[in-house]
Amino acid sequence: LLSLGTGTNSEFAKNYTAEEAAKWGILQWMSPIWEMRSAASSYMNDYYLSTVFQALDSQNNYLRVQENALTGTTTKADDASEANMELLAQVGENLLKKPVSKDNPETYEEALKRFAKLLSDRKKLRANKASY
Repeated sequence: LLSLGTGTNSEFAKNYTAEEAAKWGILQWMSPIWEMRSAASSYMNDYYLSTVFQALDSQNNYLRVQENALTGTTTKADDASEANMELLAQVGENLLKKPVSKDNPETYEEALKRFAKLLSDRKKLRANKASY
């Protein structure tokens, strides 16, 4: 399973004080609640799938690709401008050089190549079995 994320906003990690939050109205609460819900959903899906694949001794069959440090206009899902598309392409290029996780020093580029080879090998195996 290749899971491709849309990226998360690194500004989500900003801290709020109780004094600030105590003065918020309903509209001020909406943004942080939505950000937390979105981030939690993404993290929990990844955690759940990773755990299931590990339990089945198939952890090499699951790869989550997600940039967790988007900033500026790259966080805006409705900005399809040429400039933003170029920024997002650069984010993708930079992501390829990053390690998959703290526990896995393999870069996303290496992991995607390994994953593509795994899929290709399985397709060839199925094709060979079908020809008999």
